[in-house]
Amino acid sequence: MTPGPHDPSDEADRIFELQEEVEQLKEAVTSHAVVDQAIGMMVALGRVTPDEGWVVLKDVSQRTNIKLRNVADLILIWGRYGELSPQIRAELEAALDRHGPTQIPEAPSE
Repeated sequence: MTPGPHDPSDEADRIFELQEEVEQLKEAVTSHAVVDQAIGMMVALGRVTPDEGWVVLKDVSQRTNIKLRNVADLILIWGRYGELSPQIRAELEAALDRHGPTQIPEAPSE
């Protein structure tokens, strides 16, 4: 017996697929926002253009073998709390030297 056009199992499968797609889209939007904020920090603190900020983040991600989204998270944490691992800081400074006009300043004092 072949399923008809309104087979409940087909509809349940389709609902599941759509729920998965919605979750993936939500994650993509959140990830994009985090990366955009980190680029904004590069623009403000590293005195680079947004395009250069993107290249800096990508460069740090590739050189540290850390996903770009995670690098962006670490940079946002640094902006909030002034904490950045020495490895990430060194790679960030090196990337800004390669792609931007200045080194990053010290973390803002509280």
